[in-house]
Amino acid sequence: MNLSVPIVRTLLIAAALLSFSFSATAQIPMPSSPAIEARAWLLLDVNSGQVLTSHNAAERFEPASLTKLMTAYLAFGALKQKSLKPDQVIPVSTKAWKAEGSRMFIEPKKPVTVDELLRGMIIQSGNDASVALAEAIGGSEEVFAQMMNREAKRLGMANTNFTNATGLTSAQLHSTAQDLSLLVVALIRDYPEHYALYSQKEYRYNNITQANRNRLLWLDPTVDGVKTGYTENAGYCLITSARRGDRRLVSVVLGTASEAARATESQKLLNWGFQFYDSVKLYTRNQTVTQLRVWKGGSDMVKAGFTDDLFVALPKGQGDRIKATVESQQPLLAPIAPGQRVATLKLEIDGKPWREVPVVALEPVAVAGIFGRAWDSLRLMFK
Repeated sequence: MNLSVPIVRTLLIAAALLSFSFSATAQIPMPSSPAIEARAWLLLDVNSGQVLTSHNAAERFEPASLTKLMTAYLAFGALKQKSLKPDQVIPVSTKAWKAEGSRMFIEPKKPVTVDELLRGMIIQSGNDASVALAEAIGGSEEVFAQMMNREAKRLGMANTNFTNATGLTSAQLHSTAQDLSLLVVALIRDYPEHYALYSQKEYRYNNITQANRNRLLWLDPTVDGVKTGYTENAGYCLITSARRGDRRLVSVVLGTASEAARATESQKLLNWGFQFYDSVKLYTRNQTVTQLRVWKGGSDMVKAGFTDDLFVALPKGQGDRIKATVESQQPLLAPIAPGQRVATLKLEIDGKPWREVPVVALEPVAVAGIFGRAWDSLRLMFK
């Protein structure tokens, strides 16, 4: 794709933007969304961070066992920080042993390791394993729930509240399709070495073999996770992630009528997203997109671009219609730190505004000496 990127040097009075800000100005032929039989759903293109289609994505629902994604996220963090070790033996409390619902069948007098508990929670959806891990990390499930909520806030899950590690029905337990998609992306991004557990089809513990409840692991070879959930209040839920080529999509389907329906509707979303959309890479991470004038700095110019690869998701065949321009925040004054926002990339489709993306400094610029600052101050007075 041939991109024209002229530099427009204008004073930009900007508020903080999200990674992408949406404009209703551009007219792009959009494929019709599939009909999904569920209370809420969302399909996310992970490369670009764009939601391709959704319904009731910000409405609060009971997340059921999808809650265990946050339990796993905190457990993976504890392994990374070495406060837990995979071969560490965890005591089984009476509360964990008697946990209601799905279980991996741990016992108080039978040694069980962190690694076994993770597999029991992720593959077998064991509530007993979830409670045991919560108690090992937080001391109690109640304290662990506070840790879950702190992490949810950090991840931007603004409409989520956890009350337990399992997802068992609770009056104050709720999340949204949008928030759960944030959690899944964070889990895949931050702990790829552990994410592979979600693709394991079965696990045997205590002489009992249980299959992963995610049917799509058998039906679609590109699916490599993620998690099922069910309670009477929540209905049948499924978050699925599939990778085809260099693209990854995440579907969140909440409140279907049956196990079969949650798999069917999730597959429908994934197939639609891969069939009708492309993920277009505009820039590579740390690529110099432009160089901007700096005032009162030890250097007159700063390299600017993006700290991550920049992708956009577009309906197939629309990639060549994009034009990009950069608007610099002027006057741009030193000091400048790497990662500091210094400009805005404006994307247009057929000359009409479509999206805006923050552009950041790729290098530091220190403050100039007293004479350099004075000279630039004088020049700015006449600019």
